[in-house]
Formats: sequence, structure tokens, C-alpha cells
Amino acid sequence: MLNYPLKMSFKVLAINPQVKITDASGQTVLYVKEKAFTLKLDIKVFSDEGQKQQLYQIKADRALAMNIPFSITTPEGRLLGGVTRPGMKSLWKATYQVSDANNSEVAVVHEENPWLKVADSLLSDIPFVHMLINPGYLVDLRGQTVLYLKKQPSLIDRQFKLEKRGDLSEADEKLLIAAVLLTLMLERMRG
Repeated sequence: MLNYPLKMSFKVLAINPQVKITDASGQTVLYVKEKAFTLKLDIKVFSDEGQKQQLYQIKADRALAMNIPFSITTPEGRLLGGVTRPGMKSLWKATYQVSDANNSEVAVVHEENPWLKVADSLLSDIPFVHMLINPGYLVDLRGQTVLYLKKQPSLIDRQFKLEKRGDLSEADEKLLIAAVLLTLMLERMRG
């Protein structure tokens, strides 16, 4: 189990989007690298910045669009679960449905306040304004909020804080962390 809260930070100007995840003690626990210049999202999650040990791969089943399923697998190809972003519902309020390896929905990642996301999308390119608008995302596992992702004020890079708010198993934690990372990468592209 990870030592919460986790700090997730990524550089704003990067060819290959990369996210560094540190735990409460400041130790790097995950490192995420997205494949650049592809039509199908392909994210690799490593245990360290040196990218020596890959833990997961998150991959779109087809080119980016609404309702695309994303697969979360081990490096060996074993399916851990999947994430789907429902079409019209997700336009107003970002929502991601998380399913287990048996394709049963077990969790939902959703915006806490969609108005903050609208403001962030419209005003984030104005210098220093992006520091004032900080949307949050709730992660509900079987109807109970277990994780909370919140954008943090930051001048140079984008930072998020992931707090643990409920009990979850190690298997659920792996699946939900991957779903949160996917949410972070997709919402970053949205605005």
C-alpha cells in the first residue's frame, strides 16, 4: 500500500507528457510516461524515474474519441481492468467508469465541481490565473469515496494531490491509481 497523500506533478511544456508521483515522505513511488505523437493513448507506469521496472500499461483500444475503452494491463499483458469515459455525460462533468478484469464496474472517478473545470479550461492560459482555479475529483469504490484528487496551486508545473479517504484493498488500489493517472492525463489534455 502507498503512503498517502501522493503528490503528482508534470511539466507543462513537455513533448512526452510525464508525471512524477511522490509519497508523503517525498520518495518517488511511480513515474508515468505517455507515448508522444500517437492517435491512441499509450501510457506506461513505472516504479521509478529511471523507468527500470514497468508496473502497468494503460492503452486506448482505438483513436481518442468519446466512449473509448482503455485497458489497464501488467507488462506481461494480464488485464487488471479498464476505464471508460461515457460520452455526453462526460462533456459537462468529467466521469470515468472503472471496471475490474471481469468487466464489472467497481468504481467511478468524477469531478467534484464541474464549474471549476469550466473556469479552468477558459482561464488556465492567463498567467497566474491557473493558480486560483483548482478542480477536484472524487474516486468512489462500490459507492464509497476512497480517494480524492485535487489540483494544487503551482507556478511552473501542474501539481495534484491524491488523498486517501477510505479503505481499499491492495488490488483495488492498483486499479484505482491507474484510473486516476489516466483521468489526470486525459483531463490535462482537455484544458
